[in-house]
Amino acid sequence: MSRSLRDLTATGVALAVLGAAATVPAYADPPRGGHHGHHHGHGSHGHHGKHDSVRKLTKAVSAQGVLKHLRALQEVADEDGDRAAGRPGYASSVRYVARTLRHAGYRPTVQEFTFDYFEENSELARVSPQPTEFVDEQDFLRNNFDTGSPEGTATGALVPVGLVLDPAAPVGTNTSGCEPEDFAGFTAGSIALVQRGTCGFSVKVLNAQAAGAAAVVVMNEGQPGRTGLVGMIGDATGLTIPAVFASYDTGVNLAATPGATVTVTVEYTSEERTTWNVLAETRKGRRDNVVMAGAHLDSVQEGAGINDNGSGSAALLEVALKMAKMKVKPANRVRFAWWGAEESGLLGSEHYVAELSEEEAAAIALYLNFDMVASPNYMFGVYDGDNSGGTAPEGFIPEGSAQIEDVFERFYTRRGQPFQDSEFSGRSDYGPFIAVGIPAGGLFTGAEGVKTEEEAALYGGVAGAAYDPCYHQPCDNLTGEGQDEALYDQLDEDYWLRGNINMGALNVNSDAIATAVLTFAKDTSAVNGVATEPGHGKKWKTWQRQDHGRHHVGGLTARSR
Repeated sequence: MSRSLRDLTATGVALAVLGAAATVPAYADPPRGGHHGHHHGHGSHGHHGKHDSVRKLTKAVSAQGVLKHLRALQEVADEDGDRAAGRPGYASSVRYVARTLRHAGYRPTVQEFTFDYFEENSELARVSPQPTEFVDEQDFLRNNFDTGSPEGTATGALVPVGLVLDPAAPVGTNTSGCEPEDFAGFTAGSIALVQRGTCGFSVKVLNAQAAGAAAVVVMNEGQPGRTGLVGMIGDATGLTIPAVFASYDTGVNLAATPGATVTVTVEYTSEERTTWNVLAETRKGRRDNVVMAGAHLDSVQEGAGINDNGSGSAALLEVALKMAKMKVKPANRVRFAWWGAEESGLLGSEHYVAELSEEEAAAIALYLNFDMVASPNYMFGVYDGDNSGGTAPEGFIPEGSAQIEDVFERFYTRRGQPFQDSEFSGRSDYGPFIAVGIPAGGLFTGAEGVKTEEEAALYGGVAGAAYDPCYHQPCDNLTGEGQDEALYDQLDEDYWLRGNINMGALNVNSDAIATAVLTFAKDTSAVNGVATEPGHGKKWKTWQRQDHGRHHVGGLTARSR
């Protein structure tokens, strides 16, 4: 899940837990039962016997089967360091998914595309006293001046320059570093700590450089709305030393130890690289009414990305494998997708949709998205396709998305599980699909958002803690390394965890994915009015899929593992 593009918030908690016990054992079948959630006036889905085949598939799809794929992705990260797009671990992840699909009888294709790759290795640290390493993109940011971001590293004594550490001070009145005279007596080779205020960032850093500073830290001013991180831009012609921007709290922390030894490093890679989507589809089913289901396969550069989004990728892979093993013959062709470079901005799904012809796009009945489906402190979020939460602008949600939401809500109700709306924002890989009018839906168990007391009463877990306390961090892994031990001990009291994966949530949501995929594989009429058989609903079309820019996985270099 891309932090820069998405802050999916859960709203509208469903307060009813109907029927079955709240804890669902592995392999449990969804009981027959009533409809819960929003009703949109459509009739029953599918044909006689449909629920029997759905039950068979959900019985075959198990959390242990999904865990096998998660272990493989963890092994990739153990060897390669992470699974981020443009890096070796992602190529290994692609090979694993494609090879596994091929062994199951699919004919996977790999769609290649290029993207702007960024790798940040900038650092801000207090070496002594009280050694502290600050977090890039959380506590500080390197500069992004229009004239370039000079790379380099410098270690020296920290020298505060004209700081006003008063959040009640008038906004934009701090003159720290705005005049050369502010640096009177400044010792060359030191690290300057200046503050946002009346003049531009470039003025401050160039004045510091002229005074002999080896590096510059610009901290925020401290008033409401001026405490977090800001990208430093503008004309800084002549700048040659490393310069970073720090949050107000980080600046206060540094200023508390004047004379401390501090290291500032600006180091990054910016270049075009190649990455891939993986696609596979059933051999049976209508080609003019395709059901798509996808999950992003890449992680952030910080680690293994086992929940974000190994969980969605692995669950979708297990559903595809079990459908092949059961020799499911869908009425509508099912196309599975594992997207690349989602964490760089939905780039894989955007590329795929952009490459579709109008006819190919029109042949996609709907798209299902699965991004983070097993958060350790989970909630069961369903994309709010009927906009009951009122968070989407009018006309934003394609018609038919509400009926996709219904299918997930009925599933949770039959399982006796609570659920709630998750904002339908388009800020995951379903965004490019809804942008061209394709109905969409999906699941989400929470990221950095905080679980409420009301949610904890429904789902268990720890109120006041993030749904995923390891979101976009190295501890999003299967081993538990780096986790907050006290918090995860609390979660262990309520849940069965494997590293950063909630096995109970994974079990339920793997079955939810299987249920939705097979439900729509049999019948999409509630979503788009297309009858299962030719001659009913929309006119049967002749349509042949074209593999624009797709290459067989054999094009990737083989690698032993």
